Parts: sequence; structure tokens; C-alpha cells
Amino acid sequence: MLLCYAHIMATAAAKIAPSLLMLAAGGGGHEAEVAEHGGGHEGPPHLPNLVGLITGGHGWAYEWVNIIFAFAIALFFIIIATRVCAKRQMIPGPFQNAIEMLVEGMYNFLYSILGKEAKRYTPYLGTLFFYILLMNFMGIIPFGHSPSTSINITASLAICTFLYAQYTGVRRLGIVGYFDHLAGQPRSAVMWVLVPIMLPMHIIGELAKPLSLALRLFGNITGEDVLVAAFVGLGVAALAFTGSPVGLPFNVPFILLGLLLSTIQALVFTLLSTIYILMMLPHAEEHH
Repeated sequence: MLLCYAHIMATAAAKIAPSLLMLAAGGGGHEAEVAEHGGGHEGPPHLPNLVGLITGGHGWAYEWVNIIFAFAIALFFIIIATRVCAKRQMIPGPFQNAIEMLVEGMYNFLYSILGKEAKRYTPYLGTLFFYILLMNFMGIIPFGHSPSTSINITASLAICTFLYAQYTGVRRLGIVGYFDHLAGQPRSAVMWVLVPIMLPMHIIGELAKPLSLALRLFGNITGEDVLVAAFVGLGVAALAFTGSPVGLPFNVPFILLGLLLSTIQALVFTLLSTIYILMMLPHAEEHH
């Protein structure tokens, strides 16, 4: 369900947020001119990807390259999940065993934070982690492209978490309890006097959460991909005098660094999403 929601929101955001993307990426008049003439998708330069090679860097497919790769990753996960579910066995084979180890590892991680609530929220948070992780890795895979370098994609995922956290708060606390939470749970005369201050602050804080999630993931993965692309170009330039079609592997250390950074950013996004949901749960319940 997350994958479907993320795509729907990313599609809508792609129509209304190109200016935000250029602002966040530091783009200027050149990017706007390229977008106006259909020269490609907005954003900083990246390594060539499969969609760009097929389309020649023009057309609607190239402009929607982020959503195309996001859908391809979603389809990959759907195929994997369908295959494991259809052929599951009491004594798992290597493939089923590997998937179960990943799921169990994610559940144990979330259990350390959510306690008994982990079983309820692992499907969403686990999908979020692995989806973001593979999107981040796609920028390092040859002829791939990381959808996480689009503010539209990262914002759609952040909005999913924001809406799910608010839904959790209303469902678990009730309407009255939800607004009591936003008001700072006033239980004394002094706290009631502070409600006009606390309520706007909590609302602003809730609205800032998806913004911080989206920009953090977008900025880190974009910087990683641009760094790898820059050193690939430097390696090619170093051997340009020989006419070699390939260059020196200056980018290899940064690919390894990118794998680490991509994993950390997926984990950070998931961890913060977990905490946002935890904050919406009834505090009277034991979570550990």
C-alpha cells in the first residue's frame, strides 16, 4: 500500500513542485529554460541512466525518469513478495530464508523501539525502509537512477508518514485525545493558560516533520550521486588524451561511501518515522 500511495503523491507533486526542486537543488535560469523546452528532468547532473539512453534525453519519459524508476522498484518488490508468498514452505529454501531474515531483522529493530506495537507497524515501516534503500542504491547501479534525488519522491514518502502518523493519533487517541495531545495535554491552570501558545507550536512542529524528512533524504542522496558522477567525469578526463572510452576508477571509494550513506539515510528516515508514530500512541501503554 505504501508503494501505491507514494506513487500517487509523487505524480501529483511532480506537477506542482518543479520550482521547489530547483530551489532546493540550487538551480537557476538554465534549469528553468531546459524544462521549458522539454530538455530533461530538473535537478543537478547525474550519470547516464537507462531511460535517458533509450529516449535520447528527450521526451516525457525522460522528464518522468524518477517516477519510472520508483515504479520499477515498486514492481520489483511486488514480484518478490508475490513469489515468496505463493511458494512459502514450512522448511524454507535459501530465497525464502533470506527474505525472512530481512523481515525478522527489521521487526527486531522496530520492537526495540515500539515494543508490542511493532507487529502492527512493521508492514508499513519495513516497506518504507527497503523501498527507500533500493531507491538510494539505484543511483550507484550502472545505468540506474535514484528516485531519491527528486524532492517530489522524497516529499511523497514524507507525506505518507505524516498522514499515517496523524491517522494513528486519531485512531488510537480518539478525536478528543488527539487535540489534547496537540494542546500539550494540559492538566493544570498554568498549562491551560499556555494552550494558545502550545497548540500552534505543536501544529507547526507536526507540519515541519515531513518537510525535514523530505529535504534530508533528498539532499544527502543528491549530494552522493553528484559526487560519484563528478569523480567518474574526472576519471574519464584523466585518460582523455589516450582516447580511452573508460576512465580511472576515482569513483570507487565514493561508491562504497555511497552504499553506506544510502543505508544510513534509509535507516534515519525509517527511524524518525517510527518515532513520529510512537509519539502518537497512548502514553499510558507500555511499549517496551
